[in-house]
Amino acid sequence: MQNTIEKGVKTYLNYINGEWSTSSTKEVLSSINPANKDEIVGYVQSSSREDLDTAVAAAKEAQKAWRKLSGAARGDFLYKAAAIMESRLEEIAESMTREMGKTFMESKGETARGVAILRYYAGEGMRKVGDVIPSQESDALLFTTRVPLGVVGVIAPWNFPVAIPIWKMAPALIYGNAVVLKPASEVAVTAAKIMECFDEAGIPAGVVNVVTGKGSVIGQGIIDHPDINGITFTGSNTVGKQVGKGALNRGAKYQLEMGGKNPVIISKDADLDLAVDGTISGGLRSTGQKCTATSRVFVQSAVYDEFKEKLLAKVKELKVGSGMEGETWMGPCASESQLNTVLYYIEKGKEEGATLLYGGERPSENGLDNGFYVQPTVFENVTIDMAIAKEEIFGPVLALIKVETIEEALELANDTEFGLSASIYTKDIQNILSFINEIEAGLVRVNAETAGVELQAPFGGMKQSSSHSREQGQAAIEFFTSIKTVFLKA
Repeated sequence: MQNTIEKGVKTYLNYINGEWSTSSTKEVLSSINPANKDEIVGYVQSSSREDLDTAVAAAKEAQKAWRKLSGAARGDFLYKAAAIMESRLEEIAESMTREMGKTFMESKGETARGVAILRYYAGEGMRKVGDVIPSQESDALLFTTRVPLGVVGVIAPWNFPVAIPIWKMAPALIYGNAVVLKPASEVAVTAAKIMECFDEAGIPAGVVNVVTGKGSVIGQGIIDHPDINGITFTGSNTVGKQVGKGALNRGAKYQLEMGGKNPVIISKDADLDLAVDGTISGGLRSTGQKCTATSRVFVQSAVYDEFKEKLLAKVKELKVGSGMEGETWMGPCASESQLNTVLYYIEKGKEEGATLLYGGERPSENGLDNGFYVQPTVFENVTIDMAIAKEEIFGPVLALIKVETIEEALELANDTEFGLSASIYTKDIQNILSFINEIEAGLVRVNAETAGVELQAPFGGMKQSSSHSREQGQAAIEFFTSIKTVFLKA
């Protein structure tokens, strides 16, 4: 919490009931540039439960009229917001890079994805929301329709500050819900810029609201609030379980997308250059800060040494630095806390007997010691019971594990509490079919990296990675609406 404001640094406000407002606490939080910890990107509100209550009340009232609009009319607002966001793409992307560290190229790609998601769901307003069912009575009409939940609380993480809030808010809105967004404080400046696009699009007051602040206050407030009918959450397993328990206790609908310990399997017949590129991109892009990031690399022994040699040669070429510098391939960790977590797991890997092949240190040249940087890191001689093979690190750490057969790789890949994404590199159709059938993951990719899913396709995990619902695509309607069955007889 902070009361002293650095001169020249902008303070961003909450967006409640169509107005920008300071929090009732009159206190702010600093958003720090992880590439340079001395730079404050902006100040955001450290809000109270009172501020959240005001936002929820506004959303509850606004939703009454919003749900009565046609899907096409609601979609028009999303189309307008998309056009505005597209016109401000580089500005929003720069904010993202300065707040959480990913490269400017990645930030532009993510912002463009946010634009595409808005347009996709705008189109959903013209698609069907029910089915006609044959009735046993010849003079009756039996059909289903869908109704919105009401007010949806969105608790979003810091690693995708544009894409994740939008892929939650856009379907919530198109299906007739009102939204209260609690962004991660680390990226709340970017969240404010998203809200500016909705505001400029003229969305009715109260339909979309953003309240920034501590998770223990605003996040917990969303979990507990009796007038929030559904909660969609992306984040850690620990917090996700708190969300689920709290929502269940008061009968609210909830959706959880949580951790991953995502494997890639490299078959002896794989295109090794393609596999190396996919492993590096999947594991180290965004500094490994993706729930779908590659973490465990199972390589058949026949090609293990060749794969390792190619992998290390390319990893050593990766340029670490500020995401705003064009030649940078990998930026810093998003925060000092996240950096410390990554460094802890690197030390844990060494202590438990894994062999550090490359990286594992904080770079200090060219002023990098003033940011939250860590080198891309590769371990080998990793066993499945080690912490770096079992626990989510959320950082640029790859664990190489040698296997003899694809069957062994599948068994070890499934030996985890998580089940989000997985991939295999092979040319053998039997390997492909076995992988598709046997891998315990919600997202399966063949000859492609573990990270990434197209926006029109369902996304979600198995086991402890998810509450078993799905986000994105037309599957989103299942969470953001309830089915109403209608029997009509004249």
